[in-house]
Amino acid sequence: MTSALIQEFEPRWWLRNGHLQTIVGNFLPRKSRLAAPVTEFVDVPLPPEMRERHGSDALIASRIVCHCHWQPEEVRAERMTVVLVHGLEGSSHSQYVVGNANKLWDAGCNVVRMNMRNCGWTDALSGTLYHSGLSCDVLAVLEWLIAHGMRKIALAGYSMGGNMVLKAAGELGAKAPAELKAVVAVSPPMDLRESADALGLKQNWLYERRFIKALKTRYRRKRALFPAVFLPMKMERVKSIRDFDEFVTGPQCGFTGANDYYARSGAALVANRIAMPTLVLHAWDDPFIRLTAATRAKLLANEWITLVEPQHGGHCAFLAEPAEGYDGYWAEHLLREFVMERMDAE
Repeated sequence: MTSALIQEFEPRWWLRNGHLQTIVGNFLPRKSRLAAPVTEFVDVPLPPEMRERHGSDALIASRIVCHCHWQPEEVRAERMTVVLVHGLEGSSHSQYVVGNANKLWDAGCNVVRMNMRNCGWTDALSGTLYHSGLSCDVLAVLEWLIAHGMRKIALAGYSMGGNMVLKAAGELGAKAPAELKAVVAVSPPMDLRESADALGLKQNWLYERRFIKALKTRYRRKRALFPAVFLPMKMERVKSIRDFDEFVTGPQCGFTGANDYYARSGAALVANRIAMPTLVLHAWDDPFIRLTAATRAKLLANEWITLVEPQHGGHCAFLAEPAEGYDGYWAEHLLREFVMERMDAE
């Protein structure tokens, strides 16, 4: 990738701190010019880790909701179709999803705003929880798009969604379908254990508290919908993300606990197998996402992967100084440019 944007990132003068970038980037509202989407339901499989526990896919059927924006039918199949995947406790309505969707639509792409299972108020559509390792859901959407005639597809994810699209790409490896042209991951927690532990640091209590509150609420909602599947939990013992993964995610999703979940679900495990043009964007001042030296070495050694690591940017923010004709959302512009280069690289 030859984009000058890689060399030009400079944070807004008052946002040179990773925490400020993260907080402002999360709450800064976006204006959307998108027309109402077409709502599509995609069947997703029972995750491999859960098959032994639950018996068969038929026992706990799951569907996810994708909000789709299609270009005119006569050009649709030849345009790039970008699947946007949100982060932990986000949805297809998350600000960064909306921001990217508008830019990609304006560039002539089809846009698929994918909700992870249970997200976007779709809890009743799945008898399972969601977690960072569910690359099978991304692959199900990819297969669905190919079956519907889309010939150029890109997968793009933020945070947890970034880990999922990278894991999907690594699992496909050299056998990826020809229709898959590019993968982009912004602030992905490829090293889940290290990132979960960083989230538990004192300076990150605000983020962790917000996540824990939302995850506890979701579990109670799932318990009310599927009492035979989701067992009563003593939520007072869950005081951190690691606790939630130890007592809830792990046993509920087919893992022995938090460490087993982290070891088997991080994209770092398969990063060396990625064999398609891939962009990974990570800020050195991200408050809680950590890339280990081993994972960074894997990314740098893989000729298919472009790793971009600005000094600043926070978590999923990358807010640059706006200018005329430029809104300052640096990561969104970089994502769009990378994807559009791949559409024209036949």
